[in-house]
Order: sequence, then structure tokens, then C-alpha cells
Amino acid sequence: METETLQAAAEIDFSFLALFLRATFTVKLVMLILIAASIWSWAIIITKHMAFRRARADAASFDRKFWSGEPLDELFDQIGPTPSGSAEKVFSSGMLEWRRSHRADGGLIANAQSRIDRSMDVAIAKEGEELNKGLSFLATVASTAPFVGLFGTVWGIMNAFVEIAQQQNTNLAVVAPGIAEALLATGLGLLAAIPAAVFYNKLSVDSDNILASYEAFADEFATILSRQLDS
Repeated sequence: METETLQAAAEIDFSFLALFLRATFTVKLVMLILIAASIWSWAIIITKHMAFRRARADAASFDRKFWSGEPLDELFDQIGPTPSGSAEKVFSSGMLEWRRSHRADGGLIANAQSRIDRSMDVAIAKEGEELNKGLSFLATVASTAPFVGLFGTVWGIMNAFVEIAQQQNTNLAVVAPGIAEALLATGLGLLAAIPAAVFYNKLSVDSDNILASYEAFADEFATILSRQLDS
């Protein structure tokens, strides 16, 4: 009898597709949600990694131009009022406000320095929103996916016990498929949550470092402009 039970259990298909197809509608829905969340998380991770690398490269390129000794007005004319790089946007916002602060007679309007600082702060805030876009989704997946998977597991095990009660049979061939399908939901939940948690932390730190570099540049640029205001 035991040999027949083991043989019957060995003949059961435990592949991912087979487990998914045998699962109940609720467990299938949970699995699909977790798979979709995992795919979307990886799309955000890859997109953000590329965007952050591009932002660092643009900042380094602009930093070389800024400290090359070229006059700021000429550099601003080259970049224009609608630059593409994030560091250039911070610089352009400050330069644009600098030029707007000049009266027709060449003098400066009062409180020019504070307006220039606020203009660059707004530009940095906008870039921060762009850098952090999508990271909240990673945080949500990291915190909720294990519980969603656990819900699928609980539901699957409940249905497995119902099937056992209906068949009045507790041998391995009856128990194993239902338990395996249920545990697959937990596995998918962890598969979605772990990368989301790891990369959320990494990308958050990278975003903070990039924004800190923008703020440091804005402070240096504001110091340069303040010297010209005082001269």
C-alpha cells in the first residue's frame, strides 16, 4: 500500500505550470498578482539603474564644464533655458533668475540672492521627484508581497484540507499537490519581495547621493553669485 502511494505521488507533475493550473482561482489570482508585481519591480529597478547612471554621467560632464573657467553667461547661452541634464537644469534655473533679477539700468533687484536660491531649490525638488518616481512601488511590493503570498498559501492549504475531507483519504498522493500549490504562492511572494526590498534600499541611497551632489553644487554656485552681488 505504501509503495503504491509513493508511486502515485511520483507520477504527479510538480512543475510550476502544472502547480499553477491545478490551483484554485483565488490562488491563481494571487500568483498572477505576485508575478506581475515582480516583473514590474524589475522593470523599475532596471530603468532606475540606467537613469541614475545617466544622471551621474551628466553631472560629471557638466561639472567639468562649470569648473573649466568658462564665463557663466557663455555656459548658460550654450546650454539654453531648457537643458536636458539634471545638473544643467539646476544651473539654468539659477542663471535664469540671476538674469531676471537685473533691472534695465543694469542694477539688481532687491533680494536677488534669496530668489536665486529658491529657484535652484525648486529645480532640485523637481529632480528629486523624478529620481524617486517608482521607488514607492518597490517599497509597497517589499512590504506586502510576503503577506499576499501567505494569503494564497492559507487559501490553498484550506482547499487542500477540504479535498482531503471530501475524498476521506490522507495519503501522500492526495495531500502533496494541494500543499505544493499553496507553498508556491509563498515562494512567489518572497521572490517578488526580496529583490524589491534590496533594490529599494540601494536605489534610495543612490537617489539621496545624487540629490546631495545637486545641493552641494547649488551651494557652490550660490556662493559664486553672492560674490558678484557683493562686488
